[in-house]
Amino acid sequence: MTAELGTTNLLLGIMAAVSVLEALVIIGAGIGGFIVYRKVTALVDQGMVLASGLEARQVAPVMMRVNAILDDVKDVTATVKSETDRVDQAIHSTIDRIDDTADRVRSNVRAKTSRLVGLVRGARMAIESVLRTEVRT
Repeated sequence: MTAELGTTNLLLGIMAAVSVLEALVIIGAGIGGFIVYRKVTALVDQGMVLASGLEARQVAPVMMRVNAILDDVKDVTATVKSETDRVDQAIHSTIDRIDDTADRVRSNVRAKTSRLVGLVRGARMAIESVLRTEVRT
């Protein structure tokens, strides 16, 4: 029985040593992870400082220029819109005057030609009635 206990004790000792090694590896991985975390945090903070410097040096002036261009485009668009409205109003008023003038010309022509048309119709009827009476005799 002592041989069996010796083997069991040896196996238990090996397992205990492996457990201690596992614990050391886990503790080392935790310390390594913490060190990596601090380095990444420092890099991110440094990147933020660089990014804010980059923004102050390059992005801000570009945004000022873009905003100035957009303001100019807004002014030009407003001017074009107002001019377009003015031209549209002028065209509509001109078309309305042309329509009014055409109506006046049409009514004047009808008034002056209606007498002439009546005279021509009367003469035609007189000629037709004379010709019909001659043909009957």
